[in-house]
Amino acid sequence: KSFKMRKLKYPEKKLLKKVNFLNWEADGNLREVKVMQRYKIQKREHYAKYVKLAREIKELSNIIKDLDPKDPFRTEASANLLEKLYNMGLIPTKWNLQLCNKVTAVSFCRRRLPVIMVKSRMAQSITTATKLVEQGHVRVGPDLVKDPAFLITKNMEDYVTWVDSSAIRKHILDYNEMRDDYDLLS
Repeated sequence: KSFKMRKLKYPEKKLLKKVNFLNWEADGNLREVKVMQRYKIQKREHYAKYVKLAREIKELSNIIKDLDPKDPFRTEASANLLEKLYNMGLIPTKWNLQLCNKVTAVSFCRRRLPVIMVKSRMAQSITTATKLVEQGHVRVGPDLVKDPAFLITKNMEDYVTWVDSSAIRKHILDYNEMRDDYDLLS
């Protein structure tokens, strides 16, 4: 006996248009929701990607640990992995391979542009920082960034600034009495 479903009404069709029934994940994960709210992550896929990357880093470090300690490849591979993670800002030092097991999805969340802006006191809250990024007030180096999910490495931290034409930059310069009309014209 086959079950036949009734035809969906128009509002039901509209609501279910963006639901993917083939790749459905349970949404009862309380920790995931808390982290997404704390770091103002708008897309669940971003958090899922961070979890996947953290898991792959742990697996890779465990594979490297299982190699012979005298093997030159192990030394080189662990040095490369630690260097990359340190430069990304995911681990505090590059001395020990044990630090790779402490990399979590939250480690990636802490490297997002709005969080770095709050850390460097460009904004008071992550929500405000996210809005400023989306509105196009922030640049990293010479490039305008409008994606709040943009990850900032340790080297890039110093280059997070306001866009030259930003009203916020003008306001800060006025407050500090450093505004130069010639710079604002160009």
